Amino acid sequence: MGTSLESRTAQVEEVIDRLHDEYPDATISLNFSNRLELLVAVVLSAQCTDERVNETTPELFEKYRTPEDYATADEAELAEDIYGITFHNNKAGYLKGIGEILLDEHDGEVPDTMDALTELPGVGRKTANVVLQHGHDVVSGIVVDTHVQRLTRRLGLTEEKRPEAIEDDLMAIVPEDEWQAFTHLMISHGRAVCTARNPDCGECTLADVCPSSRLDSDVDLASGEAWE
Repeated sequence: MGTSLESRTAQVEEVIDRLHDEYPDATISLNFSNRLELLVAVVLSAQCTDERVNETTPELFEKYRTPEDYATADEAELAEDIYGITFHNNKAGYLKGIGEILLDEHDGEVPDTMDALTELPGVGRKTANVVLQHGHDVVSGIVVDTHVQRLTRRLGLTEEKRPEAIEDDLMAIVPEDEWQAFTHLMISHGRAVCTARNPDCGECTLADVCPSSRLDSDVDLASGEAWE
């Protein structure tokens, strides 16, 4: 595949079509029942598996039901309640700070704008995009997690390394009505086939449209970059 905008646009449309066929039920894998739970779950999921988060949140959500519960929590106790989550001490501080800001500035509600969400502790653009899409039905960007970073670079859809720059590249070629689905398709394929260490190119539905799929090529599949 070439690297022009036109060729990448055609490529990504083919990628999306094939992955929709392969993963027709691809969607968010975090468990939540309201916007606050969604926000908390996504904050906890940073550098942590969704499976581990889903193991932790049932008891957490039973104990902490409102922004006030987080705001008034003892931080050490909250950290203990999420023990096992990556960086649990830092994230306890984030959750307490989120509760305080939601109470002080948003009447206890999870805000529905990118600017307001990214002002919350521990919330970057990726987290905000997830909350907007699945909490408010607002799609203003593409969620770029580690799977999306890895797969889009392997596919040659971007050469960028920073998530924000990758998102800009993808928003230029992915149809807007596919922005939300695109992330879930990439995650599903990244978990099932195009894994970080041992991608199964022989079983990949995208092999013929992926410049990194040739196992005898000078491509480091773990990073998506050419070997030195």
